Amino acid sequence: MFSELDQAARLSLVENAFRSLPERYLGAEPGFDATYHVRLCDLGHVWQVRCTSQAARVCKGATRRSPDVTITTDADTWLRLREGEFSGVEAFQRRLLAVRGNLDYAVGFEGMFRLPNGRDPLVRIYDVAVGRHRISTLTMGDGPDVLLIHGLGGTRASLFETAAALSRRYRVHAIDLPGFGSSSKPATGAYNARWFANILLGMLDELEVDRLHVVGNSLGGRIAIELGLCAPERVSALGLLCPAVAFVHRGFHPIVRLLRPEFGMLPHRFRRSTVASQFWNVFFDQDAVDPAVADLVVDEFRRIYQSAGARYAFLSSARNIYLEAPYGRAGFYPRLAELEPPALFIWGSHDALIPAGFSRHVRKWLPSAKQVTIEDCGHVPQVECAERTNELLTGFFSGVDERDAPVVAAGRTAA
Repeated sequence: MFSELDQAARLSLVENAFRSLPERYLGAEPGFDATYHVRLCDLGHVWQVRCTSQAARVCKGATRRSPDVTITTDADTWLRLREGEFSGVEAFQRRLLAVRGNLDYAVGFEGMFRLPNGRDPLVRIYDVAVGRHRISTLTMGDGPDVLLIHGLGGTRASLFETAAALSRRYRVHAIDLPGFGSSSKPATGAYNARWFANILLGMLDELEVDRLHVVGNSLGGRIAIELGLCAPERVSALGLLCPAVAFVHRGFHPIVRLLRPEFGMLPHRFRRSTVASQFWNVFFDQDAVDPAVADLVVDEFRRIYQSAGARYAFLSSARNIYLEAPYGRAGFYPRLAELEPPALFIWGSHDALIPAGFSRHVRKWLPSAKQVTIEDCGHVPQVECAERTNELLTGFFSGVDERDAPVVAAGRTAA
């Protein structure tokens, strides 16, 4: 066991693992240049890894070059990551490592290196080109496909725990929506549910994924519903986490219509305290959220929001959520009644943004849907109540898979 080795033997194993990184490097896109500091606290040493488009260079000890990412963990975890025993996303989920700096760079680090014996990395981050759009995608696991879609103002990081849980039996694609995270941010995007859904269908075509389960939180849940409405043949089942369904009472409708997202193109930024306050407000039990993770997410939002395109996307998406008509010929709820794929709605009992009371409207228009309310939970159940949420999603998808298995097998036999 690694823990039984003396300090010198442990350090030797770690140094050999770092020395092997350059020969295992898979490269990066043109222009990429990132510096990582890896701190192994139990050994008391720091290694610097600089990755460019062509090569990775490793040196022991920090240099004057400021790191884009600092990864803090212990030697045993680091070696197990390098051996591929589990992924960095799983280590992050288990709180075996901490990250400061660019979260996307941190998550993508392990995907830039082959595992021992030439094996592919457990996690890969890459861009999928869909017309003039570029969708940043994290893929992990093996099996039937699952798409994870984050909420307004978030990134795929809000679904890391769900990705880790589902990747044990599925191939998971956790994306940054166009306009958010590391994806492209077109200043002319419509940023409504149908616009997002069309781009994601194009992404699935590029990935050659014919059919899959879809999980979405908040705005992501609304987009997931739109995928099920406009392409039901592509969606096996929907896991909807506090989805942004249409507001029935819209008292601020005239004011919101006057608020133009183009103002987001003007340079401005939110104070850190403001972002942190809004972050904590989406949770009911704030003790359930790791403060270190909260700091990371707040810093990531502020970093991304420095982009004019990101500000425009955020304001446009928020405006479209609020202004969507609930009823009428093209209203949300009459359309919801036409949803074909099986759907699981998960609500938070103390969600102040999309209250669990919306379940009664879903029950009226889509009585076939399964609905669960998690007690003492806010707007982001996959973070605040991760274990319960993942249990519900896994059970629901397993039931759909078992139901569909005879149909798939019969189709193959007939072919």
